[in-house]
Amino acid sequence: MIDIRNPREYCEAFLWILDKKKHLVPLKFNPAQERLYQIIKEEHDAGRPVRLVILKGRQLGTSTQVEGLYFADTVTRENVYTIIIAHEEQATSHLFEMNKIFFDNLPDALKPMRRASNAQELVFENPTKDPVVKKRFPGLRSRIRCVTAGGRGVGRSFTLTNVHGSEVAFWPRLMELLIGLLQAVPNDPDTCVILESTAKGYNEFKDFWDDAVAGKNGFRPVFLPWYWNPEYAMTPPKGVKWTEEEERLRAAHGLTDAQLWWRRWCIKTNCGGSERLFRQEYPCTPDEAFLLSGRAFFDNLLLAQLRMKAPEPLHVGYFECEAEENGRPVNIRWREDRENGFIRIWKEPEEGHPYVIGGDTAGDGSDSFTGFCIDNSSGVQAAELQHETSERLYAQQIYCLGMYYNEALVAIEVNFSTYPEMTLEDWSYPTLYQRQRFDKNTRDFVNAFGWRTDTKTRPVALANLQTVMDEHPECVMSAWTLGEMLTFAKDGDKPEALEGEHDDLVMAAAICFKAREQQRYTITEKAEEPHVKLIERLDKRSAHRRR
Repeated sequence: MIDIRNPREYCEAFLWILDKKKHLVPLKFNPAQERLYQIIKEEHDAGRPVRLVILKGRQLGTSTQVEGLYFADTVTRENVYTIIIAHEEQATSHLFEMNKIFFDNLPDALKPMRRASNAQELVFENPTKDPVVKKRFPGLRSRIRCVTAGGRGVGRSFTLTNVHGSEVAFWPRLMELLIGLLQAVPNDPDTCVILESTAKGYNEFKDFWDDAVAGKNGFRPVFLPWYWNPEYAMTPPKGVKWTEEEERLRAAHGLTDAQLWWRRWCIKTNCGGSERLFRQEYPCTPDEAFLLSGRAFFDNLLLAQLRMKAPEPLHVGYFECEAEENGRPVNIRWREDRENGFIRIWKEPEEGHPYVIGGDTAGDGSDSFTGFCIDNSSGVQAAELQHETSERLYAQQIYCLGMYYNEALVAIEVNFSTYPEMTLEDWSYPTLYQRQRFDKNTRDFVNAFGWRTDTKTRPVALANLQTVMDEHPECVMSAWTLGEMLTFAKDGDKPEALEGEHDDLVMAAAICFKAREQQRYTITEKAEEPHVKLIERLDKRSAHRRR
């Protein structure tokens, strides 16, 4: 006897789906779906509203299962409002068609009354227009609605029972949509919100997942690896030799010979021989899913390892100074302030060493003024500046930072404002980067101060930074800069920060490593006197902190 109020029994007894060959087959839970069902049941049996965020590999049947469970709930209870939100129109239509197939293939005795609808929704209520009859026999008054994220009708104005967010990592303005949507779901044990997605690099979905893992947002994190799909297995030939990596995967995840052979086949046949691409599409762990998803510009696996080991700055603070009549800083001194400081120092300046500072100014989507400083004799990062500050304060701090680092070569971007660069010129900063620009009056190329980012210089500078990170990744000390590199991708027409992320430090680093061509690489024997005083100040602070 089938219990129609048992979601699993209902799904496997009465629901039909189209398989990959477009054949109509009954919905039977695979191991990944079985694991997810048990988690849902655990939450519900504990009397908690079900709130899950699911990170998955490809083709595990998660969406199909959630659609089935929600359909079963909606057609067997009164006043249930289920909303399905997909990331794009095509996916929305696909999920709606899935629900129509569920309904069309139900036994007639189980089909609830259905009212016609012009939208992509199934409304289960009496279709009659006779108010008397409708009052006596209203039907379930439940509905399933399918919409696209970012479009109209995503549920803000309704009280929702079930929410299925599909491929949420690809939603525009994810957190903005979720905040509005979740307000419409009561804190009731009979409600369910399931957000599922493959990864898309380090974006808002990654932040949401991390918060779930840390227990900060009330959602239970669920990871579904590729090897839980029983279809991902092939009988290997006799005498096959397994690689060291394959043996590592067997030991770490309990993979069978059949799964390892399917993996090898899939890499060769479906992934163009790229093991990296396989790991992106079929992750074994959450870290793999996020690090290798999206079209990363840098080596994200390496960046993540570097970031975990990134050293804390020796000093965090800013420069204080007095000003001459034209505003030029004098009597420069360091102020240690780890709470409010916006300059981070990893290596103090050394006598005779040459330094370079690349600067990216706020503008055109940039939120911060940044500076990235390296020792040009080694290429290793010494310091960085990152602050949502005024142009004048930025110019002042760059001046002080440059003077502190042995009159470092300073290359400041001039695309959106020339003020910081011109201010440094007015203050007679001694070592400014020069570019060539075309003078319309003389019809010749002339030297001009400052770095200009354009369609020619940007790809060259970024390619150069990419080479630095491939060949000498240890040069970047900052976890902040490495974090921005993790979310820097080639997902659009040009490499840039993923939506909702920032690349101000990345661009400052790119400018710095390209501008270093105009600075000497050799170390001289004598240092300038003003910098010795600043070094002594920092040394004293370090000694005091050690005590």
